[in-house]
Amino acid sequence: MECGDPASAGPLSKPRTCPRTPRRVRIKDRRTLATSFVISLALPFGAFAQENPAVAPRALPVVAGPNDVARFLAGMPVPENSPLAPLTRDRAWQQHAAFFEEQFTKLNVRQLQKLHAWQETYLPESVQPIPVAFYMFSGPDFLYVDQFFPKAAVYVLCGKESLGPPPDPLRIANLSAALGNLENAMKSSLNTTYFITKDMKVDLHEQNLNGVLPILYAFIARADKSITNVTLGSLSSGGGFGAGSGSTPGVRISYTDNQSGNSQTMYYFTTDISDGGIKSNPGFLKFCQRLGVGSSFLKSCSYLMFENGFGTIRNFILDHSRVVVQDDSGIPIANLDPNKWNVRLFGVYLGPIELFKQHYQPRLRELFAQSNPPPLEFGFGYQWNYKEANLIVAERK
Repeated sequence: MECGDPASAGPLSKPRTCPRTPRRVRIKDRRTLATSFVISLALPFGAFAQENPAVAPRALPVVAGPNDVARFLAGMPVPENSPLAPLTRDRAWQQHAAFFEEQFTKLNVRQLQKLHAWQETYLPESVQPIPVAFYMFSGPDFLYVDQFFPKAAVYVLCGKESLGPPPDPLRIANLSAALGNLENAMKSSLNTTYFITKDMKVDLHEQNLNGVLPILYAFIARADKSITNVTLGSLSSGGGFGAGSGSTPGVRISYTDNQSGNSQTMYYFTTDISDGGIKSNPGFLKFCQRLGVGSSFLKSCSYLMFENGFGTIRNFILDHSRVVVQDDSGIPIANLDPNKWNVRLFGVYLGPIELFKQHYQPRLRELFAQSNPPPLEFGFGYQWNYKEANLIVAERK
């Protein structure tokens, strides 16, 4: 979930139903996610034991491959020989698959097709390969950073939300309840453009689908990507990622884009990126510094970088980005030095939603009024109604 999303957000928008397009997001089939987990389950070997009475039955591990787990959670078919295949014949999974198919189809028509059309016209460079895309305050919102920067070699996401254990469909006692919780946790993101933090905390702490991992898996699978490896680990104080007992837990998900065949990597870290949090646990920023300069994405981040306590991460983004794509809740316009940055505006600026009204930017309102920016046809950030949304592109000079 995106950090600090308003728990008091208004009712979800009702998507318009239209046919799906085969573009980069058939979000259902442009991407494929999963994570491999080895599960020790005792299998019945009664017949074998009768034929060979001297040989005791042995428990063998059941292995569900990474794509199988991801596709299962995303409501997508798994191979017939998958250990998860029998579960896809369960009515609960079939209802889950139908729900996600409908939701992602509507999302594609309402949002993503229009986003891609805007991208091709106004930001075609964003679909070119880049070394790294930073998405601070992201929570599990892999969906939008992947849409805006689809060819990053590495993605870095972070939030205060915990990873949770690797999801294991074979050990879920109540499949209907577990999948329903996943749907509820993702519903606000699919119908608006952001997660409601309070709801996600409730939903994902039940029924064996805990933390952000199930959401990341579902988004990657629906993005037509195939996960090849998942590594849970943590960061040392020096910024190294590994299996040690560092204070910043995280996950590295390696996957292949099915359309291009390119290998990509996504990291998610549970960490506090306030000034005090970075001072206490410097490993995250040191890890990011090792990745060099790339692009940054900011959306629905509670206007935290307007506060005095978030100057370190704000300066890091400005120092390590050639392009910043954001809504008005990201970096204040006052921090985008016109001698260093070209700023382009899109949509309209009506000011923050009520919860963050204290962060109204008169200067940004003036710039919107002076530049007569092109309209947006898709929602963005807290302004999920496209008629009220704004988008800011800052490019280093």
